[in-house]
Amino acid sequence: MKILMICATFPYPPSRGGTQGRTFNLLKFISQIHDTTLITQLTEDVTKEEIEQLRTYVTDLKVFPCPTGDTNGFLDKVMRFSQFFLEGTPPNVRYLYLEEIQQWIDQAVAEQRFDVITCEHSVNEIYIRPQWKHKIKTVIDIHSSVYKTCLNQLATGTSENQLRDRLYLPLLRRYEQRTLSKFSQVVVTTDEDEKQMRDFAPNAKIALIANGVDLKTFPYRSHDPGGHQLIFVGGLDYFVNIDGAVFFSQEVLPLLQTKYPNTTLTLVGSKPSPEVQALAKLPGITVTGRVPSVVDYLHRATVAVIPLRTGFGMKFKTLEAMAAGVPVVASDRGLEGMEVAGKNVPLRALRANTIEEYINRISDLFEDGNLRDTLSKNGREYIENNYTWEALGNEYEKIIAA
Repeated sequence: MKILMICATFPYPPSRGGTQGRTFNLLKFISQIHDTTLITQLTEDVTKEEIEQLRTYVTDLKVFPCPTGDTNGFLDKVMRFSQFFLEGTPPNVRYLYLEEIQQWIDQAVAEQRFDVITCEHSVNEIYIRPQWKHKIKTVIDIHSSVYKTCLNQLATGTSENQLRDRLYLPLLRRYEQRTLSKFSQVVVTTDEDEKQMRDFAPNAKIALIANGVDLKTFPYRSHDPGGHQLIFVGGLDYFVNIDGAVFFSQEVLPLLQTKYPNTTLTLVGSKPSPEVQALAKLPGITVTGRVPSVVDYLHRATVAVIPLRTGFGMKFKTLEAMAAGVPVVASDRGLEGMEVAGKNVPLRALRANTIEEYINRISDLFEDGNLRDTLSKNGREYIENNYTWEALGNEYEKIIAA
């Protein structure tokens, strides 16, 4: 088959972030079976070497620039909100839109060059015209519900702008419902998102394909390092991770250090924000920035913490820590889409949502080597059996080719 994949976010290397990781690994599998053309856009941090490396994975790579110019003035923001209200497209989606890309896709569809078009992340839906659904297979890989994410941020008090998001919420609901109606196939990553999409579009074809791990990149640890070393991994310019890092560093870590004075926390991730950089001034905290190998840092950690208070979708940071054999203490958001404890479910991770729960769960792991070993082995086995990119890519290919 001839497949066109659209991803505004340059998906290489896959370690850049969740969108990049999911897109690249699914693309890598699909392109081994089908002729695959990828449309993507460049940001300033993408190198020529990375472009050429990505090119080796596809039949054809179409690279377009990101929009240029300063569009963050007050009048620009008012105009984008007005367009959102009147036309139904969120500002962050409209901002990435290029008429040049639209013309290229329009011509390709008119000339029947492709059998399937996939949008890797919902922001790419803007290029799909509703009438195409009846003459070409169109697939949207949601990644995570924008409506549910906004709703959760308002409910948990983690919204960057409460007034704006209260205005956006009903508009995002309308937008997501309209988006689903344009596609012949919808793909989600978690059961929560599947339920939300079925509420929005009861008659839509919806399939759940989780996120995965490259087990070669995240091998199982050789030993338990013991000690009191904590690690948190994630893009540290993303507000979901910034909120989690600040919350844990300021509210949880000092109490743990009262109990275990030598407790350390390593914050691993690219482009740490000023708020995250400031955390390095606190006792026991190291902020690394982007590192050559995340798994090396994971293998040195006693416990991986994933203290997210918002953000929907299955978390790569959770999957990767478990694959590496590091015991995990995570919130409901950090464990979304995963079964980690319960009837007939081996204990695979510990759940915590309050300061007290974090203190208790982490203390349990600090003091009990057998518990660390149980989580380490069960977590790795869980990933091997359910979340390899080979298996998930095979599922995605079947949906595309059906």
